[in-house]
Amino acid sequence: MSPNTEPKQRFAGKTAIITGAGSGIGRATAIKMAREGANIALFDLVNERTADVERKLNQIRKGCALAVDVDTSSPERMEAAVKKTVEHFGGLDIVFANAGINGSIGPIEELSIEDWQRTLNVNLTGTFLSLKYTIPHMKSKGKGSIIITSSINGNRRFASFGFSPYSTTKAGQVAFAKMAALELAKFKIRVNVVSPGAISTNIDQSTEPTEELESIVIPIEFPEGQQPLADGPGKPEDVANLVSFLASDESSHITGAHIVIDGAESLLT
Repeated sequence: MSPNTEPKQRFAGKTAIITGAGSGIGRATAIKMAREGANIALFDLVNERTADVERKLNQIRKGCALAVDVDTSSPERMEAAVKKTVEHFGGLDIVFANAGINGSIGPIEELSIEDWQRTLNVNLTGTFLSLKYTIPHMKSKGKGSIIITSSINGNRRFASFGFSPYSTTKAGQVAFAKMAALELAKFKIRVNVVSPGAISTNIDQSTEPTEELESIVIPIEFPEGQQPLADGPGKPEDVANLVSFLASDESSHITGAHIVIDGAESLLT
């Protein structure tokens, strides 16, 4: 985009909630949508990260961003955060349920129930709560768009040894999205789910391998260049472009879709 070219304002007058907005895909999507006219509520657990994104967005357009310190797996905090967003911006049009963790990885018998539950709480319950508390506000508007971040792991690829809790949540998100899409269609609320492959984000910081992990790993030799379409992992902006399309009226007849965005990575394994 040249310096003199203004981005088209696809989201003028619209408000979006983005969970996991402090970094990676959430951050890139927040920046793109703010440039295209959206008001953005930034939901994240790390204050410093969201505060930084809030400053950046408000430089793009003064007053367009609201940072909210919230644990998306907490019903009370999510309900309060959604209420705060609607009161602040006057409504809600778009939800990007993007927050997630890799969590603990290891042999099934060595994972504690706490390890299992934590990953399910953040990835799956957090997605459920992101919809539960926002749907009524979109119904009152008469339309809306929801996008959920899943993953190729658990849907197209199963070679990430020790990731059984994570992959279970990612498969569950796809089924949940399809159920929600059908349930909400008559209210003109669209629900779609995206499954990225390897993307340059900081989600690996939330990975907690157990000492026993090596005992279940089967050696796999991957072909050179795990993503045939690129020289390395995808960029957060690649996913942001797709999410923004699904959030916009340009995708008005798309709901219940599961879209893989991985540069053909999952076709190799």
